Amino acid sequence: MAQTDAFGEELADFVRRVAELKAARSVPANELPPVLDAAIFELDHVADQLWPWYERLAAGGSAGASVGSRPSNDREEQQLLRAVFQRFPLPVALVDRETVVRRLNVAATEFTGVRAGYATGRPLTGFLAQADRAAFRSQAAAVARGDGDRSLTVHLQQRPAVPVRASLTALRPSSEPRTAVLVVLQPAAGGRPARPGGSPRSGAVPDLAETTRHAALMDLVDAMATALLSAPPGDRAGALERAAGVLNGRFADWVVADAGAERLTRTTVLGPPGADIEAVAEQDPAACPLVVEAARGGSAALQVRPEDPEAFGRDTTGAPVLVRADVTSLLCVPLATGTGGAVQGVLTLFRTGARLAFSLAEAKAIDMMSRHIALAMRREG
Repeated sequence: MAQTDAFGEELADFVRRVAELKAARSVPANELPPVLDAAIFELDHVADQLWPWYERLAAGGSAGASVGSRPSNDREEQQLLRAVFQRFPLPVALVDRETVVRRLNVAATEFTGVRAGYATGRPLTGFLAQADRAAFRSQAAAVARGDGDRSLTVHLQQRPAVPVRASLTALRPSSEPRTAVLVVLQPAAGGRPARPGGSPRSGAVPDLAETTRHAALMDLVDAMATALLSAPPGDRAGALERAAGVLNGRFADWVVADAGAERLTRTTVLGPPGADIEAVAEQDPAACPLVVEAARGGSAALQVRPEDPEAFGRDTTGAPVLVRADVTSLLCVPLATGTGGAVQGVLTLFRTGARLAFSLAEAKAIDMMSRHIALAMRREG
């Protein structure tokens, strides 16, 4: 029974990785080779591991030979490992077969710009570029099941221009129920990525950049108020379009506006130059889980490094919108005059590539502006 359960877990992991590879098909053509290599690797895994394992189970034999177990280290070795792990000068992360972070050392927090407390419990793939996630997850799963050490080049989502070499090896800490994966990160071409957004270190005095961002946010609120007050009363679509125009570019790379109460209609889509705006504009808002949830529950959503590529549905070409647009953070807010008020529509904002993710302060400002937009849409001529 134990071997059957182990085979079921391995098969479920394989199905999840295949689904992720399917979602990654929409990445740019020059970024497809790692995805194709990962797909071929998964096919080899089925042929060499899963199918023989299934035949042994079907024949009533023991599958124990296909799953090795590593003896756990004694207590002193574990304490030494923890000390070495934290003081190791290179960025190191301990993840499980699903790449969920168990531990992150000090060097890794400085290298990635992500605090250990935030990263723990989240997939490490969430901090990588979309095109690298499927390949990294497949390689991590291979290392965890005992197929040997691996190494591949990835890119941090907040610094996609800097290639990073990720080296993976299997580890079996006594505190973990299953084999874990030790990941060492190093710049592939030398140098060290800058801290994302130039954020100050803990305990440091806020710098000029933080003050500048706050002033820019206040300017945005002022521009929004001016645009809404100058809109003709009674023009609901015009008020929403003016609001989208204020936010496009200076605040978000994509602005998607859906109007209506019981039945949402996509009214405005603004995106970066060269983007396939029509494919998103023709999408049915009812096929966007985030939009539907915002309209139904009346609550805003802030996501940094969205894990679910299907959260905003698929465009008319069949590609997940979040993957095709390379969305790194999003805000989805209902347009309502207040708590419990009727929803007039939904506004969704995307930031893509290496742009700094939406902050809680920015989300609060957008929540305030969403009420102003809803009031402007309700103005009667």
